[in-house]
Amino acid sequence: MAKFRRYESGISVVWTESKDTAAFCELIVEQHARQACDMALIYYSSDALNPQELVDYFSTHCSDLNYCGCSTGGEISPDGMQDCGALAILLPESSFNVQAQPIENIHNVGMNNIAQQAAQQRILFEEAYGSSHIDSTFAITLIDGLTFSEESVTAALHRGLGDIPLVGGSAGDSLHFKKTTQLCNGRVYTKAAVLIIINSQLPYSLCTENNFVPTEHKLVVTDADPDTRTVYEFNAEPAALAYACAIGRDREELGPQCFASNAMVVRVGGQYYCRAVQRVNRDDSLTFFSAIDTGVVLTIAKTEGMVRSMQSSIESIEHAIGKIDIIMGFECILRKLDARHRNVIERIEDVYRENNIVAFNSYGEQYQSMHINQTFTGVAFGLPDYQP
Repeated sequence: MAKFRRYESGISVVWTESKDTAAFCELIVEQHARQACDMALIYYSSDALNPQELVDYFSTHCSDLNYCGCSTGGEISPDGMQDCGALAILLPESSFNVQAQPIENIHNVGMNNIAQQAAQQRILFEEAYGSSHIDSTFAITLIDGLTFSEESVTAALHRGLGDIPLVGGSAGDSLHFKKTTQLCNGRVYTKAAVLIIINSQLPYSLCTENNFVPTEHKLVVTDADPDTRTVYEFNAEPAALAYACAIGRDREELGPQCFASNAMVVRVGGQYYCRAVQRVNRDDSLTFFSAIDTGVVLTIAKTEGMVRSMQSSIESIEHAIGKIDIIMGFECILRKLDARHRNVIERIEDVYRENNIVAFNSYGEQYQSMHINQTFTGVAFGLPDYQP
């Protein structure tokens, strides 16, 4: 059964944990008819819904609906965490102007080409809505999370967009690591990014949050293949064995939950950013979710205090925009696995419900010019009458 909720700002959310594509799409079309939306952001588990069926339904029953989206590693709905369902966020015409464009073949099209496409999209947006709106405009990107190209794509998009801030998430496939999909107005893509430029009449704040606590354990990458994000050796030892030793585990214990609870971070500009492990390979190498290369020094980190850290981040947002109406975001799949491992999943779900957080579980997050891991990243919206 599909469910629906409309927030005070007029933003609406439709979600389901069933595999009934028609019921989910029907409720989206129904709400669009009641309150016209400028864009519907649609996130779905490929284990639950077939993206081509979504596209075919809207082409047949609601050709005037603008929509885009991607496959996920799970969703965060108004009910809480769900592993296999779908979520749609409807941005009303009364408060938003939105423009979306797919960028295909991101793994080989080149950074200059991507930057040019982003710059051209910005020009078209300004022509449609006026350059005076740029101060209240941000961008969202939805990137195929299996192309090993998020760093270069994010940097290129940031360059092309200029002073328009950027957040986003890497599309997932429920930890199968085989294929992700992206949607944009009538077509299903893979190995693509969708760039969405959004002008908001509501107060908003971009945010990113993590709860890393660095330890004294260091691992130096001594052999790696940056093209495939694979590390073969740490400290001249097989990567999986060196990592297992550093976190006090056996090689056989390594897996997604172990990676989630024992992150590796790199220090950049005084801040720590996660370089999350995707999988351990048969040759004892490790494949990462983000860029890695020989010579990088990683620090083993513990992920602690997720609930407290998230609450602190929410308080900071409230200082900026007043009462939070809704936060739409991108949460790394490893945060969910870590919350389950630490038995705080119910507490973090309570925080998400209490603060109207809706999101999808991603294979990485984008913030400004960076691709990062194991964070909650997104945009919070306040109410239209807020005066700073």
